[in-house]
Amino acid sequence: MAKLLVNAARSKGTINRNIYGHFSEHLGRCIYGGLYVGEDSDIPNVNGMRSDVVAALRAIDIPVLRWPGGCFADTYHWRDGVGPKAGRPSIVNTNWGGVTEDNSFGTHEFLELCRQLGCKPYISGNVGSGTVQEMSDWIEYCTMGGVSPMAALRRANGQDAPWDVPYWGIGNEAWGCGGNMRAEYYADLCRQYATYMRVYDPARPIYKIASGANTDDYAWTKTVAERAGGLLDAISLHYYTIPTGEWQHKGAAAAFGTAEYYASLRRALFIDELVENHSRVMRAVCKDRKLGLVVDEWGVWCDVEEGTHPGFLYQQNSMRDALIAAVSLNIFNDHCDTVVMANIAQTVNVLQSMILTEGDRMLLTPTYHVFGLYKGHQGARQVECYAQTKLVGPEADAVPQLHASASQNAEGDLLLTVANLDEAQSCPVECIVPGMSARAIEALVLAGDARAHNTFDAPQAVQPRPLAVTRAADGFTATLPPCSVAAFTLKA
Repeated sequence: MAKLLVNAARSKGTINRNIYGHFSEHLGRCIYGGLYVGEDSDIPNVNGMRSDVVAALRAIDIPVLRWPGGCFADTYHWRDGVGPKAGRPSIVNTNWGGVTEDNSFGTHEFLELCRQLGCKPYISGNVGSGTVQEMSDWIEYCTMGGVSPMAALRRANGQDAPWDVPYWGIGNEAWGCGGNMRAEYYADLCRQYATYMRVYDPARPIYKIASGANTDDYAWTKTVAERAGGLLDAISLHYYTIPTGEWQHKGAAAAFGTAEYYASLRRALFIDELVENHSRVMRAVCKDRKLGLVVDEWGVWCDVEEGTHPGFLYQQNSMRDALIAAVSLNIFNDHCDTVVMANIAQTVNVLQSMILTEGDRMLLTPTYHVFGLYKGHQGARQVECYAQTKLVGPEADAVPQLHASASQNAEGDLLLTVANLDEAQSCPVECIVPGMSARAIEALVLAGDARAHNTFDAPQAVQPRPLAVTRAADGFTATLPPCSVAAFTLKA
């Protein structure tokens, strides 16, 4: 029997709600047809936003949404997306499929979406093909409450009061699609952009996020932190789990063998090392100023589904994805002293999405259900959790059978989230929580074959179900099915 040991007396701090953030890019059917259908659509909507999608995202307490990209951000000029829609110019999305977009979803629409979701907006500015003035004007347009040229333009476009837009990204993947820059060059640009990111309301400061490293490029993080860290609040990190480890042939989302299953999990767990090492670099460089780490692109990247547009990155979402989401969120929880935000890629119809849509139909993915099981961690106090467990899988790709994290909310309730990574074997587990006498224990589990997924014909094939728990002294026992994610809530 495996053991889980929870020590509520030790904590690294509060789990930032923004760790459970999301990412929406002008890519495939994420925005158009996914989040936004337009006011004249037959699909139920409020001000153009799909009502079913908004309701589903509200149910998992989405805290922050990143937009407009991604690679798209560094080709996007915000003035094209404001004003009367009939007068907005069309653009070609040169990054994703070469499709033409009519700019009907722009700044006002994004901030209306955030209002409906009840989440904070995170806007990525255009550094790759934009200018300092352009980004400075965008911030003024959104946040200036007084009299100014950009505030006047916003009011002329129908929005009198300024919005609260706390998070701004200074470009995206500047080392790649955002300009193919050297770290030294980007760091100097970052200093310049950060200087002109004005705060127009002292009660609403701007949180400045630099374009960070790709995977294990620690030299990039070091250079940006050294040269621009004094003007920043955080640096980002991007890491995708590629099932095969090969970008040209990433592997299928719902058709894979056991060897690829375990290799995928091992690659997902690598984000723990990345977060630790990038955090160490930032701490060493900025001794007198704490920089946060924002993992604003993460998730599983597979080959597109057969018959779909190769530039739309549409993929299915299986129980394997659910496990990868679970271990990633466990890791972010346990690095809450450094990780201040994370944004899974992406929210709807792209990569490891929460939701898939097809016309007026919608389904929730296994990954969505993980975010539902984990939402109680948001804003709670992280507590120490240790899994005494064996390794499973092939020797070269062995992973721990159990992977867990825990938190305690203001009422004293304890949330323990546990993944059983064993593809074939259930796992009896004894959980020990010294000194806690729970008045009730609630348990839900998401389980199924690693390839199990929801379809539009069977949208509830994979969903959480109650899990049996046996009370014990200072804890409980339970049996986790193979390939499962469980959430145990111990009521104080």
